[in-house]
Amino acid sequence: MDIQNLSAFISVSEKHSFSKAAEQLFITQPAVSKRIAALETELNTRLFDRIGKQVQLTEAGRTLLPGAQRILAELKESKRAIDNLDEKVSGKLSIATSHHIGLHRLPPVLRAFTRRFSDVDLDIRFMDSEEACNCVIKGEVELAIATLPEQKWPQLQSQVIWRDPLDIVLSAQHPQAQARQMNISQLSKIPAILPSQNTFTRELLENALGLNQQNFHIAMETNYLETIKMMVSIGLGWSVLPVSMITPDITIKHIRGVEFERLLGVVRHQHRTLSNAAKMLVSELKQHQS
Repeated sequence: MDIQNLSAFISVSEKHSFSKAAEQLFITQPAVSKRIAALETELNTRLFDRIGKQVQLTEAGRTLLPGAQRILAELKESKRAIDNLDEKVSGKLSIATSHHIGLHRLPPVLRAFTRRFSDVDLDIRFMDSEEACNCVIKGEVELAIATLPEQKWPQLQSQVIWRDPLDIVLSAQHPQAQARQMNISQLSKIPAILPSQNTFTRELLENALGLNQQNFHIAMETNYLETIKMMVSIGLGWSVLPVSMITPDITIKHIRGVEFERLLGVVRHQHRTLSNAAKMLVSELKQHQS
């Protein structure tokens, strides 16, 4: 099978769109359609159902997808292994990271890295930590620099780079801001502005507070910590933020017996060889460990 045809097939299956796949592959939409048609002819079966603007995999397409992903992953693995025979640090390095880490943790790391290795073409993709880990599993990126999951994920190997203590916070102008003590029952009466369900940070918070949809009034959910901070600062509710983000317009509320922190670090696929560039980035991250 032609590798370019398989790449187009995988891209269309992920994007559910020929036009979006074309954008991802930097080719025209007719070129994507031609590659899919060639693959369908070779296999003598239809791989996609095209219903209006919706593009969905057929049963044959769903059967082909895991094998196609595996073929491309093994090809990338072989290319990395060959490239590593030469100790030169160059080429494309794809990484995924969260917006928070990209804004608050990565700048000094990337500044030092790009000065040392100017021949590396960095491809940085911003997304939720959970999605970043999935991208490593699928082979779409070499590394994820993200919030680490509470439970170990199969196929992934992670290393802690930063410990990120979290605090419960309220606006400094909130009526409860000056209260000496607060318990979970009192907190539950105040609207909550929280990270979305099924995120690593939300899972950590739920475990620490015994939080669920029934015993707390959740007013808003967003994964952008800067947005959460703004909403809290103007008095719309309470939330949890990294200690590093606390400013005078926000008050920390300690609850007896409740202490928690996130672990931020680097994630790689345990069965895949890292490129020289990825190895050097991991080394640079370790030098900024805290």
